[in-house]
Amino acid sequence: MTSQAPTATDEQAHDPVGRPLPAFAVPAPLGGHGPARIIAMCNQKGGVGKTTTTINLAAALAEYGRRVLIVDFDPQGAASVGLGVSTHELDNTVYNLLMDRRADIHDIVVQTGVPGLDVLPANIDLSAAEVQLVGEVARESVLSRVLRPVADDYDVILVDCQPSLGLLTVNALTAAHGVLIPLECEFFALRGVALLIETIEKVRDRLNPRLEVDGIIATMFDPRTLHSREVVARVYEAFGDTLMHTVIGRTVKFPDASVAAEPITTYAPTHAGAVAYRQLARELVARGDAA
Repeated sequence: MTSQAPTATDEQAHDPVGRPLPAFAVPAPLGGHGPARIIAMCNQKGGVGKTTTTINLAAALAEYGRRVLIVDFDPQGAASVGLGVSTHELDNTVYNLLMDRRADIHDIVVQTGVPGLDVLPANIDLSAAEVQLVGEVARESVLSRVLRPVADDYDVILVDCQPSLGLLTVNALTAAHGVLIPLECEFFALRGVALLIETIEKVRDRLNPRLEVDGIIATMFDPRTLHSREVVARVYEAFGDTLMHTVIGRTVKFPDASVAAEPITTYAPTHAGAVAYRQLARELVARGDAA
């Protein structure tokens, strides 16, 4: 009797580094909301898919009944724009919350077109905060103070950090319970991860003992290229199971969805990119890193 060729199901049973791929269950509905687990989406290298991952992971979690807040903590305001917020028209943003204790976060949070998903928007004003916060007492903990009044309203708060390891990013790490590191499947992207891990460890030692690395997410993965596969293998060698099973493929649908100002989960619900982000959401919940 001749052996049969592997089926599509067999081929999908392992992740790109050969680990068996668990069947991540659809999360059970929640009986209530909060307190939120705060996750910093962090990588000092730009163009690795931080904002894309923040928006689409948040939308996928919201699909599963989670209440999610995105904190746009990048002066470029890409997460806000990617969810349809006209940042140049805003009078108040996260910047006002950082600089003015009288500002009310409830007045500044914006509801998006995705049920259960809100955004705390940012624009270019935020670029001034890095300099202005230097003289503040407990300057690394300002974002923690800002988020405290809404922590019980959400299940997950995702902070989309700017591509640097400056004071804003340190604020995000000080406020967070965990860190997700999107990593482009390209060798130059590997070089900065050790520095980022070192920064995370310093913040844990000095400012936030609860902080942990929730996972590294391989983004812009192309299974057809040896280069992509080698990068993922190197990440696994260095960081083991910190590397998430779910990988995010390279596709033009992500920029298309950004232009449409909506997550890929609503822009192209059946596309492989949407399927991957839903799997990532289920994996996070299964790991206990999201509600």
